[in-house]
Amino acid sequence: MALDLLARQEFLAEPHVAALSVAHPGRAPLTVPVWYQYTPGAELRVVTPSESRKAELIRAAGRFSMLVDRIAPSVRYVSVEGPVSGMRPGTAKDVRAMAERYLPPEQADAYVAIALATHGEQVVISMRPEHWLSADLG
Repeated sequence: MALDLLARQEFLAEPHVAALSVAHPGRAPLTVPVWYQYTPGAELRVVTPSESRKAELIRAAGRFSMLVDRIAPSVRYVSVEGPVSGMRPGTAKDVRAMAERYLPPEQADAYVAIALATHGEQVVISMRPEHWLSADLG
C-alpha cells in the first residue's frame, strides 16, 4: 500500500542510508550509498566531496533520485526524484551536522576530523522532491 504524503515525508526524514542515483551518459545510472538530511516539506540535502563523480554527474544532469528502505518491522520504502535546487560549498558545520545525524556522539568528532582532513572540499547539494514512490508492504 502506498504511503500518504505525511507518512512518506516522515519516513524520509528518518536517518536511513539512501541509494542515490544519477544519470551517467553512455552507462547505467551511477548508484551509490549516501547520508542525507531531510525535514518534512523541505528540500533534501546531501554533502559530498565537490570533485566526486556523483557531484560531477549531478551538476551535469541537474537532477537525481534517492531510495530509502527498511525491512523491519515491515518492508517499507520511499523513493524521491527531483531537480537540483542549489549547490553551495560545504562547511565543517555541514559535515558535523551530517555526522551527528548518523553516528553516536562519541564517534562524530573522529569522523569529522577524518572527513575534513581527507575528503577534500565539500559541496552541499539540495534537491526539491518532485516525484515520489512509496509502499508499506507489511
